[in-house]
Amino acid sequence: MAKNFVSNKDETVRMFKNDFLETLSHIHFTVPLFLFIPVVVYFLHKAVFIFGTGIPSVIFFFISGICAWTLTEYLLHRFVFHWQPRGKTGARIHFIFHGVHHDYPNDSKRLVMVPTVSIPLATMFYFLFYYLLGEQRSAPFFAGFISGYLFYDMTHYAIHHFNFRSKFWLEIKHHHMLHHYQNMNLGYGVSSKFWDIIFRTTFKKKEK
Repeated sequence: MAKNFVSNKDETVRMFKNDFLETLSHIHFTVPLFLFIPVVVYFLHKAVFIFGTGIPSVIFFFISGICAWTLTEYLLHRFVFHWQPRGKTGARIHFIFHGVHHDYPNDSKRLVMVPTVSIPLATMFYFLFYYLLGEQRSAPFFAGFISGYLFYDMTHYAIHHFNFRSKFWLEIKHHHMLHHYQNMNLGYGVSSKFWDIIFRTTFKKKEK
C-alpha cells in the first residue's frame, strides 16, 4: 500500500491565504489543557457541591463520560475526519479537516484540536447530554467526557513527539503509526484501540 505521508519532519504547510485564518489553524498542544481543565473542575464542583450528587454516582457518570468519549473519538475519526466528499472542493475540505495531518503528521502546531472546533463541539455535546441525562447527571458525565477528550489530545501529541519506553504506551503508538504509514482505513482509535477491536478495524498480525 502506498505511503500516506509527505513529511516526517516537524514542519508545516500553509492552508489558508488569509493570515488570520492561517493563525487560527495553529495551536500549542497545551492550549486545550488551559481551556478545558477549568471546565472539568467546574462541572465536578457543580455535581458535588451544588447538586449534592453522591460520590459513587459522580464516579459512575464520570467514568461513563470517559467511555462515551472513546466511542466518540473513534466515530469522529472514522466517519468525519476520514470522510472525503467528491470533487476539488471535497478534497479541499478533507485536507483542512484531517488530510493535512496525514501529509504532515509531525507538525507540532496541528496535533491537537483548535478551539474554533473543540469549543463548538464541546458545547454541542453538553446540550446533547443535558437533554438526554438532565442537568444533574450530565454534569459529572460531561466532566468525564471532556477528560477523555483531553487524554486523547495529549496522547495524540505524545505519540508523535515523545519517546516511550513502557509497553502500554509503545502499543498505543504502534497502533497509530500503522494508521499513518500502512493503512489509514484501519486503526481509528488514538487513545485506545478498544473500538477498533469491537468494529474489526484493527490491524491483522501480518500487517503489524
